[in-house]
Amino acid sequence: MLISLLVTIVFGLIYFYIELPALNFHSAEFYTFVYLLCVIYCFCSILLSGFRSKSIKEFGKHLLKKCTVPVVVVAVCFVVSVVGGLAGSELLRAKSYAKLLDVKQGDFAEEVKEVSWEQIPMLDETSANTLANKKMGELSDLVSQFEVDDESAQINYQDTPVRATYLNYGDIIKWLKNRKNGIPAYLLIDMATQEVTVQRLEEGMKYSPSEPLNRNIERYLRFKYPTKMFYDVNFEVDDDGVPYWCATVVKKTIGLFGGTDVAGAVLVNAVTGECQYYDIGEVPNWVDRVCSARLILEQYDYYGKYQNGFWNSILGQSGCTESTSGYNYIAKDDDVWVYTGITSVGGDESNLGFILVNQRTKDTRYYVCAGANEASGMKSAQGAVQQYNYQSTFPILLNIGDEPTYFMALKDASQLVKMYAMVNVSQYQIVAVGSTVEEC
Repeated sequence: MLISLLVTIVFGLIYFYIELPALNFHSAEFYTFVYLLCVIYCFCSILLSGFRSKSIKEFGKHLLKKCTVPVVVVAVCFVVSVVGGLAGSELLRAKSYAKLLDVKQGDFAEEVKEVSWEQIPMLDETSANTLANKKMGELSDLVSQFEVDDESAQINYQDTPVRATYLNYGDIIKWLKNRKNGIPAYLLIDMATQEVTVQRLEEGMKYSPSEPLNRNIERYLRFKYPTKMFYDVNFEVDDDGVPYWCATVVKKTIGLFGGTDVAGAVLVNAVTGECQYYDIGEVPNWVDRVCSARLILEQYDYYGKYQNGFWNSILGQSGCTESTSGYNYIAKDDDVWVYTGITSVGGDESNLGFILVNQRTKDTRYYVCAGANEASGMKSAQGAVQQYNYQSTFPILLNIGDEPTYFMALKDASQLVKMYAMVNVSQYQIVAVGSTVEEC
């Protein structure tokens, strides 16, 4: 029994170190962890008991006696998870799911201000990453040791919309060579001017996703907060240029596993490792990304589908709406807001309106505006220059003359931006294109 227990503990420590499950009754990963520990213990007990019994029945009784505790634990966990899962089912709790997102009516012309031509954010993530990699190639002291991460995040840095991206160690050898000093810089790409700035640090970032051991940011967070459930870990920069990791902490609000909602965030200084938890209403104003776009859209789809009950979402679908297939971001009030169109369930090519959701506070505004959905706007823009076979980026939403307007970059096969287009949302046959934003 002692050997079985020792093997189980060693396995559990290794599994926890690699998989990092939250030790929380609301986490499905926790139950998987418990089941595995019980299976390992029982397997070791069987292996070490030998087959000395006179009969299979006698041997079975012997094993059941030795494995009583893990069997009871598995049974209890199974019953709790099944009952808790049913208590949070959409069939029984549709109205609760519909209330996860508090949607308020808004006035687009009043709440979304016009921006000057030189402040229009023109870069999508793909173009921003291309520029970041090109800039990295010019830095001989960095390019041989580090790589630009595949993703960049839109944030507001000193009241300017930028895309921020960090560096990763090139490989394990380069990590061994540089881990003492950490990652020496990160990159900011201005979304209006397309200028890439290399922000060098006096002291390197010691905590990052490319750290393989204890300073890996997800492992560091798990060891600091073993019971918290994390949804995303985002790269952020405060107004003084200090790099941080913002880890979204979620809670389950419906039954045991249902109704995922944002509880708060843990901010980790990427240089020093200093960390602090904040409730959702207390997160510092410079933080831009607490509520994940994926979670926001999931919550809106619950709202649109279940506001008139579960059976209505299946049988009549009266008043049922859903978000469109894509989303983008806009800068407003020194925050980053998620934008997506809203359409009726059924998949037509028109929008009933759109929502803007503040990623820091989850403040949600719905704007009534019947018109083309984003895909139709992209087709309309591409049709205006069809002789070039350009492809449109996913649109961002702008206020142009108090009119909701899609703005898109048009790129060639090499992913280089060649032209820009604007499409009126309510009258998508009105299209403007130009080689520059000013011309457009």
